[in-house]
Order: sequence, then structure tokens, then C-alpha cells
Amino acid sequence: MRKEVISSNQLFAMIVLFELGTAIIVPIGLESGHAVWISILMALPGGLLLYLIYEDLYQQYPNMIISGYTQKILGKFIGWPLSLLYIPVLMFNGSRNLREGSVLLLSSSYDITPIYIMDAMMVIAVIYILNKGIEVFARTAEIYFTVILFMGIICCSVVILAGLVDFRNIFPIHAKDWKDALKSAYPSIWIFPFGELVCFTTILPHFNKAHSSKRTGMVAVLLSGFLLTFTHAIELSVLGEDLYARSTFPIYNTITLVNLANFIQRLDALVILTLIIGVFFKLTIYCYAAMVITADLFKVKNPRKLAVPIGVVVLFTSMISTGNYPEHIEEGMVFMKYILIVICAYIPILLYIVHRIRRRFGLYR
Repeated sequence: MRKEVISSNQLFAMIVLFELGTAIIVPIGLESGHAVWISILMALPGGLLLYLIYEDLYQQYPNMIISGYTQKILGKFIGWPLSLLYIPVLMFNGSRNLREGSVLLLSSSYDITPIYIMDAMMVIAVIYILNKGIEVFARTAEIYFTVILFMGIICCSVVILAGLVDFRNIFPIHAKDWKDALKSAYPSIWIFPFGELVCFTTILPHFNKAHSSKRTGMVAVLLSGFLLTFTHAIELSVLGEDLYARSTFPIYNTITLVNLANFIQRLDALVILTLIIGVFFKLTIYCYAAMVITADLFKVKNPRKLAVPIGVVVLFTSMISTGNYPEHIEEGMVFMKYILIVICAYIPILLYIVHRIRRRFGLYR
């Protein structure tokens, strides 16, 4: 079978769409109050550092995904069960993204549609694209990156032109705000969304220009961080700290306030479309990562055969994980603090350190 390859532009688009995903929709860094946008900027260097670790491991093992070089570095006895941990964690976090998208659709437009119908429709689309392969998915990302960028420019422009922005809601920044922002940045924003780039350890082996993966990825992460900073700063300046913290989806509440010359109104459809695109790409990458890791560990020759089982598990996990949205948010905080951080940061950092030590002392056979 011909090896699927992706280009620099496609990798760039995939990273940006993945990073924005649900992070542009839901409130993040609530501990930092009106300094959320500062928290994102503070977390950005940590996110770049994590990507550099992922990229360095890829350069050392260009034909392996993370489950492969985990076993190579730590040995099969430790590496195999450690790699197995990635599968349920990735599927569970993917199901959480699916749930967040469905809740916004229910609360905004489809209030009488059963949630499992919308979840199922999204999962069917994900299974379809997974069966088409990563190359087709990457070309799709390249197209939708332009769409997302265009809609983002429209939404931000009309919010500013409508006179909704009040900079008193985000300034001044006092000494305590800087401390709160740093506390919120690490580990909260550091892991969500930047640490989630661990999924790209399964995609980088398809990159056709290994020498430029560092530059492409870093520019994509930087752009994502600046876009998230700008978007959440706009939301805070419009809604204020209190309303931003109490909003389930601040960006949706912000855009519904737009009334430009009693003519340009009801732009919430653009936010909903942004959400659908973001959830689709983020969920697909999570499912793809879980799929290829499963195939690697259990020696499945054609990973695409696992698309349906992975999709079904994600669908049912999304429906049974929590009873309501507040529980979903509370569960997410615990999950990120104690589990997600392990696979996104601790394990890759451990692999990087152990690999360097073994190579330095010639411990590889």
C-alpha cells in the first residue's frame, strides 16, 4: 500500500484547526479572571516546548508513531502497557469534544433534537473521513482552514464595528492578576489546548518534508495561540469577567449581541458553523490517533478497519460519561489535572530524557 503523505500547508492547517477546536468556543482559564488572555500568552511558550519535544522524538524515529518509539526507548515490558494507556484516554477526550459540540447545538438551534442524533451524525462523518485516509483528511483541513479564517475575520470585525468592545473589562492588569494568570496557564491552558498536540505524534510520520516539521509546527502553534488570545480578549471585553465566567459558550453570547445599523444581526450561525468544523477536525484527529496506536499495538495491518469500532466507542462514551453539562466541566478539570497531563506531558518528557541518556551512554543495542 502506498504511504500517505501530507504537505507543509496541510500540516499547518491541521494543527491550527485542532488547536482552535473547542478551545475557541468554551471559556478557559477561569481562575485568572479578566486576565485569561494573559494566561494563554503565558502558556504558549510551554506549548511550543511540548511541540519541540514531540518533533524531536519524531526526528529520532521518523517512521514510528509514539507507541512504537515508547517501546523502543523504554523496552516492550514497560513501553507496551504505557502505550496502551493512550487509547482510552484519547477516545475519552475525543468523546468530551463531541459532547461539547452537541451541547452548543442543542442550546442554540436544535433544542428538540435528541443529543444522540447529532452525536451520531458527527461520528458518521468522522468514520467516513477516517476510511478515506489521512491524506484526504489533510486536504480537507487545508480547505476549511481558509473558511475558518474568513469567518473569524467577519465575526471579529462586526463585533468591533458594532461598538461592543470595552477595554475596561480587560485592563488594568495588576500584580495579582499576573500571578493568577500564571497559575491558570500551568497546567490548565498548557495542557488544553497545547498539550493535546500529542495526537500529532501519530501524524508527523506522514509528513513529506521532515526537515521543516519544526518550523511548520511552531508557526502553527504560535498562530493558534495568538488567535485564541485575541478571541478570548474580545469575548472578555464585550461580556465582562462575570458574564464570561458564567457563560457556557462566551463566543456565542458575544456574537448574539451584534446589531450593526439595525441591519447586520443574527451572526450566531457563523459561530455554530465554526463549532461544527472545529469539533469535526479535533474529534477526527483524536480518533485517528487512537486508531493507529491500537493498530500498532495489536498488529492490525489495515488501521482503517478500526474506524467503526473506535467511532462507536467514542459515540457511546459521549452519551454516558456525565448526566449534565456542569458535571461534564467538573469531570474535565479532574481528567485534565490527573490523567490528560500524563499522556500529553509527563510521558513524552520522560521519553525525551531517557532517549537522550541512553544515546549519550550508548545503551542502545
